[in-house]
Amino acid sequence: MQVLPSVVCLAVGFFVSLAAVPLVIHLAGRLGLAKGRHDLHHTHTVPIPRFGGLALALAFVFVELIAVFAYPDTHLTKEHLVFVVACLAMFLLGFRDDLKPLGAKWKLVGQVIIASGVYGLGLGVVAIKIPFTSQIVELYSLGYLFTVLWLVGMTNLINLIDGVDGVAGGICLMLMVLLAFVGGQAGGHSLVALGMAGALLGFLRFNFPPAKIYLGDGGAYFLGFQVGMMSLLSSNKGTVIVALVAPLFVLALPILDTALAITRRGLRGLPIFRADNRHLHHHMLGSGMSRRKVVLTFYGVTVLFLVMAFVAFVSRGQSVPALLGVGAAVLLVCAGKFDFSREWFAVGRVVGNSLAMRKEIQYALSHARWLELEGKRATSVDTLWAGLVFAAEKIGFSRVTLTLGGTEREWARGETNERGPEHLREFPLGMYGTLRVHAPGHGPGEEGLARRNGGGGSVSIRDARLFEILSELFAEAWVKAAKKYAAQRRGSDVFKPVGEPVEAGGRKAGLPRPEILGRT
Repeated sequence: MQVLPSVVCLAVGFFVSLAAVPLVIHLAGRLGLAKGRHDLHHTHTVPIPRFGGLALALAFVFVELIAVFAYPDTHLTKEHLVFVVACLAMFLLGFRDDLKPLGAKWKLVGQVIIASGVYGLGLGVVAIKIPFTSQIVELYSLGYLFTVLWLVGMTNLINLIDGVDGVAGGICLMLMVLLAFVGGQAGGHSLVALGMAGALLGFLRFNFPPAKIYLGDGGAYFLGFQVGMMSLLSSNKGTVIVALVAPLFVLALPILDTALAITRRGLRGLPIFRADNRHLHHHMLGSGMSRRKVVLTFYGVTVLFLVMAFVAFVSRGQSVPALLGVGAAVLLVCAGKFDFSREWFAVGRVVGNSLAMRKEIQYALSHARWLELEGKRATSVDTLWAGLVFAAEKIGFSRVTLTLGGTEREWARGETNERGPEHLREFPLGMYGTLRVHAPGHGPGEEGLARRNGGGGSVSIRDARLFEILSELFAEAWVKAAKKYAAQRRGSDVFKPVGEPVEAGGRKAGLPRPEILGRT
């Protein structure tokens, strides 16, 4: 590959992104799109637009034009056109979700359709070369399954690691550098990878903590799909397996963290793709590390794995066994350094605790789902509040306080006298109010109540981890119910005060108090 086109693509990607990101931020603010989306597990407190993918897609288009001009023979082929169209299609799918949530199932269907189209047009894995031998194994129909799993998996993996400002962008930058090298050696798409590396450098100027813009699903899907496609194309359709393995080294830490998170949720009976605050970066932030230090630590560890990826490719896979041992040692050091080893390696205790919680969590999920559906049926904020109280009582909370529209509503069990801040959680939910929930304290009659939550299992709701999960499910259900209620009435302003005073306890002044609302 010539030096001049490489430098030009790198510079074009950088300057287009650097110029486009402020424009996207400005337009998002002008169009009222900067308010973003509520997520209990995001820790930002100011509105930040989620449309960074738009700037990256624009840079991608400009880089492609340069690549076509420099190398028309390799960038005007059917293979490359499929690559470009599929990447942009995946961006549009994520960008549509950034504008208006599609739901996990519909997004997965869209991803599978795009990946299937790529395979159908001849860009799938058709054979794999056995490492350390010259034997090539034809995959036949399994090639379709491998291709779809690879592309969809990479697409979602980048989205899953986008949990702290700058982490996903920085890791993708390293991946693009690696793919530029791998593509250059294998006759692949190095110019595009270099251009995207430049675009990510420009994007990180605004995404590094404190972030002014996020990748969003559009940007994360776009980058993840590109990583999957470029590594696939550089592998000569799977026959050079090390080209597929090399990016996995760079993603080693996120892959392990994500795999453990999915396993943890599955054992507890939670949806496996549900967000939570038990990831490695949450632990690091909770230990007192600043966002910048967390991001730089991730970068440092990822650079070590990036070096391993280069070594794996240059050695044509011969060094992979030794590198796996080195990688395992690095992960062990990280687990001990960040006090995460108990979560990663105390398998028996984690499995036992998770299975003990499973019955209670499943019971709470059923009432959370009921509350969400009740949002469509509620005829007023009062009936919506009554549903919230019903769910709280069944799950086993002792007290619930909702501050909404300038008024406060409160419910408490008549026999409870909860004590201790350790049994309290507060959720600021933006336009949907502030929700405070209490677990039973140690007052008279509360020991039995603490074990009466939902399924009547052996785990007390006062268990810190169980209470954390149940309170999050409860808060998420309220937000979903409130959104459905607001959608039925065409706007979230239905929660704003309308002049009628509301007493604590959840009733309008002068109206009879429903029995289900309990007492204050």
